Amino acid sequence: MNKGKKLYEGKAKIIYETSEKGLVVQHFKDDATAFNNLKKANVEGKGVLNNRISEHILSNISQCGIKTHLVKRLNMREQLIKHAEIFPLEFIVRNIATGSLSKRLGIADGTILEEPLFEYCLKDDDLGDPLIAKEHIYAFGWAKEDEIKEIDKMTFRINDILQGMFRGVGIKLVDFKLEYGKVWNKDKQEIVLADEISPDTCRLWDIKSERKLDKDRFRKDLGNIVQAYQEVARRLGIMPEETNISEVKEFAKTTSIKFKKK
Repeated sequence: MNKGKKLYEGKAKIIYETSEKGLVVQHFKDDATAFNNLKKANVEGKGVLNNRISEHILSNISQCGIKTHLVKRLNMREQLIKHAEIFPLEFIVRNIATGSLSKRLGIADGTILEEPLFEYCLKDDDLGDPLIAKEHIYAFGWAKEDEIKEIDKMTFRINDILQGMFRGVGIKLVDFKLEYGKVWNKDKQEIVLADEISPDTCRLWDIKSERKLDKDRFRKDLGNIVQAYQEVARRLGIMPEETNISEVKEFAKTTSIKFKKK
C-alpha cells in the first residue's frame, strides 16, 4: 500500500491518504502540546509509545463489540485506519475530579465521583474547546439526537472497559477524552470511535502512590514523560520489561516520515 499526500496535520498526528478507498494512514508525532497549543515541546519516542498503546486499547475495545476506526498497526509509528468524518466534538468522561473540573467548580482535587460525569466540548482551539450542552449540539447541527444517544451508550461502555483494564494493572482511570466519526459501511454510515486512546488523552494515576502516568507530567513540568508512558505500556503487557528509553528513541528514529509523492 502506498502512502500518498498529507491530508491533515494536527497537534499530535498526521493523516495521509492511501491507494485504498476509505482508508488513510495515521502517523503519531513526538510533539507534545498543552493548554490549547500554548505550550509545546518535542518528546522523542512519545509517538511510538502512543501508537502502540492506542492500538492495544482500541483492539481490546473492538473485541468487546465497540466499532473503531482502527484497521491495523503498520509500523512503530503508524496505523491504517478508516477515513472517518469526525464530529466537531470532544466527549469527556470523568471518574475522579481534577484539572479543569476542580478549577471551574471548586471541587477538591481527587474527589471520587459516585457516577461517571459526562461532558461535551466543541473542538475549536481558537475558542479554547468550550464546554457545551446537548442543546447546543442539536441547535447548531453538530450531531443529531439519535447519534448522541448512540455515542453516549458507547462512551459509558468504553469507560467500563477501560476502568477494568487499567484497574487490573494498578492504574486509576481518572478521566479521558474521546472523539467519534462516521464511516461508510456499504450503503450506510455508521459511528465509530476515532482518534486515539493513550496517556495523551487519559489521566492515569498509580493506584497506590497516585503518581501521574499521563500528559500531566508535561502540563505540570513533572518530567520523565516518556518513562511514564513506557510504564503504562509495560503494565499493559505490550512492552518487554527489559526495554529501555534509548531503545524507544531508536525506534522513533528508524520510523521517520517517508511517503510517496504524487
